[in-house]
Amino acid sequence: MPEQNGVEVCEFLCAHESVVAEVRAHMPDEDTLFELAEFYKVFGDSTRIRILTVLCRHEMCVCDLATILSMNQSAISHQLRILKQARLITARREGKQVFYSLADDHVHHLLDTAIEHLAER
Repeated sequence: MPEQNGVEVCEFLCAHESVVAEVRAHMPDEDTLFELAEFYKVFGDSTRIRILTVLCRHEMCVCDLATILSMNQSAISHQLRILKQARLITARREGKQVFYSLADDHVHHLLDTAIEHLAER
């Protein structure tokens, strides 16, 4: 393969036109791709992953999450707000307490699939 400025360059403008056309037809639109990237950014923080892992087991209030994760309630609340904005968790009020849980089984599935993938090493 020829090189240009030390980078390999394809000799063809489009060697596999039918494949390119098929893939292009099934690509999500730019807005969806942007939203997907933003969605996965939420998983880029280990504290948020720890919170989600706890919530896979049981719904929790902020004080219980803080105890389990050995963090202060303010830090937990900040991360819960981000998770809620990303629609990964929901909140349920019971009197003065608010209990948090995973938004749906998709979130649990995402975590399980990622852990399974990492275990394949």
